[in-house]
Amino acid sequence: MSVRELVVLGTASQVPTRHRNHNGYFLRWDGEGLLFDPGEGTQRQMLRAGVAAHDINRICVTHFHGDHSLGLAGVIQRINLDKVPHPVTAHYPASGQRFFDRLRYATAYRETVRLTEAPVADDGVLAETRAFTLEARRLSHPVESFGYRLTEPDGRRMLPAKLAEHGIKGPDVGRLQRDGRLGGVRLEDVSEVRRGQKFAFVMDTRLCDGVYALAEGCDLLVIESTFLDEDESLAIEHGHLTVGQAASVAREAGVRHLVLTHFSQRYGDPAVFAPQARAAGFDGELTVAHDLIRVPLPKR
Repeated sequence: MSVRELVVLGTASQVPTRHRNHNGYFLRWDGEGLLFDPGEGTQRQMLRAGVAAHDINRICVTHFHGDHSLGLAGVIQRINLDKVPHPVTAHYPASGQRFFDRLRYATAYRETVRLTEAPVADDGVLAETRAFTLEARRLSHPVESFGYRLTEPDGRRMLPAKLAEHGIKGPDVGRLQRDGRLGGVRLEDVSEVRRGQKFAFVMDTRLCDGVYALAEGCDLLVIESTFLDEDESLAIEHGHLTVGQAASVAREAGVRHLVLTHFSQRYGDPAVFAPQARAAGFDGELTVAHDLIRVPLPKR
């Protein structure tokens, strides 16, 4: 059975708190697992959330501030300790290669797994698989930062009534799907487009073109909302979004499910973010993230 869900490992910005770990987000996408922004303590949060090193196929780092990358050392060493049987690919800003190198080899350990380094230097497609296309977009932050977007290819949904109308059943259905035509019947005559699902991950950034491009048409958008709207001057100064800005992006982009995260330590209870998101006009499904929750992708 295929599973598509976000596992939230941590939701704190800059420093962990008593109730929130540094950042960390794990996306299950059928048989693939993508770990985003592993901050300090991610390895322990994975254990608490039931995410194994064997589940990781890709690591995606938006930028090299500590709350988004200090957990890399432990995660990489755990992947090797557990002798993960498949290659793992790491995506991260190319300008931060020296930081990646230091974290990868922070201490002595035995390398048992092929870890492919795939630094990101510009906007564009990073990987294409049968299940999805992974791309990156540049964001606006004091250090170079990229957001990530995962897009499933469009498919087709067979229409039983149309198949019956044309007398197509059994193995002939498979032949029609494979060849695109069976006798005088075309595939499009008995099916409809099934839109591929879209997921985006947007962390530390000011409002910029990249934010909107990543969010466009997403089924699930995970986005930083470090500050409440009344602290917009702090958001601008430090290169972050307010909750109202994040929610406005989601509204304009037609996002179905919005996940707000990366909360400043100045706010004791992130529940206060929800009213401001609604005040910004976002009326889709809304989650104010907290550590260790699971968020399924919306049904098609």
